[in-house]
Amino acid sequence: MIVKRLLPVVILAIGIAGFVALRLTRPEPPPATAQERSWRIEVQRVRLGERTPILPLFGELVAPQRVTLTASLPARIAERPVREGQRVTEGELLVALDEADIAPLLAQAAAEVADLEAQLANEQLRLASDRAALAREQEIRDNAGRQLERARSLVERNLGSRADLDAAQDALSRARLTLTTRENAIAEHPARRASLEARLARAEANLAATQRDAERARVIAPFAGIVSEVRVAPGDQVAAGAGLLSVYPESGLELWARLPRQHEAELIEALARGETLLAEAENGARFTLAGFAGEGDASGSEAILALREAVPGLRPGSLLAVTLARPAHPRALALPFSALHGNNRLYRVEEGRLVRLEVERLGETLGAEGERLALVTGEALADGQRIMITHLPNAMQGLRVDVAESAEEPEA
Repeated sequence: MIVKRLLPVVILAIGIAGFVALRLTRPEPPPATAQERSWRIEVQRVRLGERTPILPLFGELVAPQRVTLTASLPARIAERPVREGQRVTEGELLVALDEADIAPLLAQAAAEVADLEAQLANEQLRLASDRAALAREQEIRDNAGRQLERARSLVERNLGSRADLDAAQDALSRARLTLTTRENAIAEHPARRASLEARLARAEANLAATQRDAERARVIAPFAGIVSEVRVAPGDQVAAGAGLLSVYPESGLELWARLPRQHEAELIEALARGETLLAEAENGARFTLAGFAGEGDASGSEAILALREAVPGLRPGSLLAVTLARPAHPRALALPFSALHGNNRLYRVEEGRLVRLEVERLGETLGAEGERLALVTGEALADGQRIMITHLPNAMQGLRVDVAESAEEPEA
């Protein structure tokens, strides 16, 4: 009975003894050694040189030399042989006013001139007549004076009546009044003549203006260009000065684009040095930076780019994206944007580890195949350095890396 009770205990003791024996006789495992992880990357060799940074701009095409042609006289539209968007040559007829409306205006202006010329001639005849009448009226006055003296003498001798003396006195007064009136008429001749001459000059000026406006009744293209903003059709009645249509030279287009404030001083200095800064659109149109708008705001100002090489389809009011070439930098490096960590940090590879470099971001440039590349410079850069162009979110100073065998990219 005792044996049955002790048997489980004996078996358990044997099992424990066997586990202990195995534990004591097991082989020792090799000690674990920590292995540092490396990151496979691609690199690019540094070759510093002169590079041209670019600046993407977006603006609106305008036509600063656009001319709006107006009606010179009130009339109906007789002809309008052009249409919106049509190309015209210099001297080509654009709009013609109705001659039936122009002729009466010319006749009226000419009649006013003729009337004043006749009045001026009549004034000369009046002067000659007044001068001739003046001599006769002087004789009448003198004769009236003698009649008065005789009448007074007769009255003093009681041979004449007082009524005859008064009549003689009245006759002399009337003669003097008539003479004074005639003398005043002659004295006023220069003023009357000057007034008529001034009115004649005004009428002649009006006639010349009407003749000029009549010549402009046939509106012709002042230069080769494109018709826009057509506002009239044959049969329309227009007032003097009413807009008819506009014409702009295709080669005179400009692109007004918003320029960030941080680039304004650089470009102004480049223009002051006489540099030619070119911009190109994707459609092939090329522009030259001509200057800046007269006003700006806190965000920047408008850059004015004059069209240098036109392409079909350019129209005022169109929006266009261009790439402006900024002044070249003599010591710059172009590399993929993936090489940048932050805005101004690169990593070079030295003995399999990363070394941080602080650089200055110049902007961007175009590679050999038209791809956009980051453009940087800095005192820490030197020819021949290997710069990591693989973007590692965990990149840090001293991180171990493994350069891919075919990853020695040349600089673009």
